[in-house]
Amino acid sequence: MNYKDMKFHMLDGGNRGICGKGCGRQNKQLNAYDWLAGTPGNIESTDLVEVQFKNTRKGYYHNVNNLDLKKGDVVAVESNPGHDIGVVSLTGRLVEWQMKRANLKPNEEIRRVYRLAKQVDIEKYEEAKSREQQTMIKSRQIAKDLGLSMKIGDVEYQGDGNKAIFYYIADERVDFRQLIKVLADAFHVRIEMKQIGARQEAGRIGGTGPCGRELCCASWMKNFVSVSTNAARYQDISPNPQKLAGMCGKLKCCLNYEVDNYIESGKRLPSREVSLHTLEAEYFFFKMDILAGLVTYSTDKNMAANLETITAERARRIIEMNKRGEKPETLTGTKERKQPERPKDLLADADISRFDKAKSRGNKGNNNGKPRNNQRNGQGNEGRRQGNRNGGRGQNRRNGAPQHSNENVKNNTPRSEQPTKQQ
Repeated sequence: MNYKDMKFHMLDGGNRGICGKGCGRQNKQLNAYDWLAGTPGNIESTDLVEVQFKNTRKGYYHNVNNLDLKKGDVVAVESNPGHDIGVVSLTGRLVEWQMKRANLKPNEEIRRVYRLAKQVDIEKYEEAKSREQQTMIKSRQIAKDLGLSMKIGDVEYQGDGNKAIFYYIADERVDFRQLIKVLADAFHVRIEMKQIGARQEAGRIGGTGPCGRELCCASWMKNFVSVSTNAARYQDISPNPQKLAGMCGKLKCCLNYEVDNYIESGKRLPSREVSLHTLEAEYFFFKMDILAGLVTYSTDKNMAANLETITAERARRIIEMNKRGEKPETLTGTKERKQPERPKDLLADADISRFDKAKSRGNKGNNNGKPRNNQRNGQGNEGRRQGNRNGGRGQNRRNGAPQHSNENVKNNTPRSEQPTKQQ
């Protein structure tokens, strides 16, 4: 197949996938799933549209010109001053529900959509966006020179380039009147300052959380609810600040997701302060599995000893029996007592000399039955004897002594008197 003459069409915006109208993400944050997309009369029910700008900034506008707008269309909308460029992220009846979530009323002054963006509008928009990074770096240096205790986290230019929004973080109240004058003289645009929190900054920057998924504040969460350490306590999570903190340095927002279920499940469990009395011993609370409804008890109050796990219903039944002065035979209700596991000695049946045997077998196979150590020892002794001979000869030469054989020097006897070697 010849691919050179074929024409390819890149799918983007709301046209990706089989459910593009409903859940196409368009590379934008806080995208809402339009589950009413394609239903009869959905778009005609209202002229309101949701338009998304850089990162998490959204706006709601009237489609007064009755344009055929779809999810993913680039439009020019009314702004003050001039116009702005954004992407349509939602249409139809869901827009009114989104406005209720954002605490906006339809009767309030809502601006309008001018037109679909032209090529000239897009070029001017891209030119303005290309200046944002340098503007942010330079504005940080200006704020530092003025001695302001604030951090400028992001800069967003309006679509026509006549206005710039500076997002900053500050722990205290900041008087930035002088800063606005300096920024206006430096960049020759209208300046708007917006203070955001640490969670909003993390949502604008984006990233991946410890769970491996995209940050909730960058993908779908718009309204931030305060998170307390009580949420971790209800879910029986270790109070480790490093594990409880998110990318923004605050407590993770996901701690609030399941806390209600844990609170309801925790109401069915017995109190941790109540001990259970049986004919065998007294059992104290050790740990619990809140969602599974299981409670583990120990015979020692301060350490794990003879642990027994029972259901919450069984624990409440024993508590009622103890109130009546009755004691069950066992905690679990069965007569067979679970024997504690004894520690196992992994070397109990092992042979201490197993490594020696393996070593000897290896030497035997490599040296044809001859011990390898003896050969090494023999070679070493022969080398030492040869070295002594050479050392002796060298010393005699240095001292000027006559050269004699080692045997004559050693025995100090004439060569003729030495015993002959037997054949």
